[in-house]
Amino acid sequence: MSIWLEAIILGLVQGLTEFLPVSSSAHLRIIGPLLPSGGDPGAAFTAITQLGTEAAVLLYFRKDILRIALAWIRSLGDAASRSNPDARMGWLIIIGTLPISILGLVFKDYIEGSLRNLYLTATMLIVFALILAAADKLGRKERKLDQLTWTQGLIFGCAQALALIPGVSRSGGTITAGLIMGYTREAAARYSFLLAVPAVIASGFYQLYRSWGEPGVFSGGPTLLATVIAFVVGYGVIVVFLKLVSTKSYMPFVYYRIALGLGVMALLGMGALSAV
Repeated sequence: MSIWLEAIILGLVQGLTEFLPVSSSAHLRIIGPLLPSGGDPGAAFTAITQLGTEAAVLLYFRKDILRIALAWIRSLGDAASRSNPDARMGWLIIIGTLPISILGLVFKDYIEGSLRNLYLTATMLIVFALILAAADKLGRKERKLDQLTWTQGLIFGCAQALALIPGVSRSGGTITAGLIMGYTREAAARYSFLLAVPAVIASGFYQLYRSWGEPGVFSGGPTLLATVIAFVVGYGVIVVFLKLVSTKSYMPFVYYRIALGLGVMALLGMGALSAV
């Protein structure tokens, strides 16, 4: 199998899993060593391919994002504009981005190293599956995004920061937090997508800058191919996912996460996968 075909596979995986509460970084971490090249694609490859899926978010939510951005800019020079719901949403997204930005820089070495241990990844898949199941079952699912408070925006941000650990899931963490706080499934999912935009784009370009010209399992060409594929597939997943969550529960994702976590534990126990 050529490195280009491996890049296609990983791009498909990234696009399929980024917006689902199953952890795309965990999937890349698990599948990478099972491919012929046999290596962990790495945090840099993961962050760069996420630029593709975030481009899909920018395209799908382009009207919302433009409206929020313009309202936020107007609020900088006009006090009256700060009461505008879109301007307020812009500030909430900025506040919600702070936790992952700060923790990502402080714990950068751990994120790129010990936190990618597959025993930890498998454990997080299972533990957060159970938390998601409880939130989906017990959450009131009444609140809309226009009811989001500053404190809740920060809680969403802290939940997003948990995704720095492969196996938690960026969307899974924020959606779970939203359900616990009483938001509808659709509201929690939409805010999860919007909240991820600044953090993922900043992380992706930072890793692109850092890894430029450095040797790795995947060079620039295959990484670019994986990113483009992630964009195309990710856009389709957004369309389908937002339709599903308005009427369906998250329990299928819970069962999948548990099965995947147990499967990884079994492969580690048999020696088919290395934890590091």
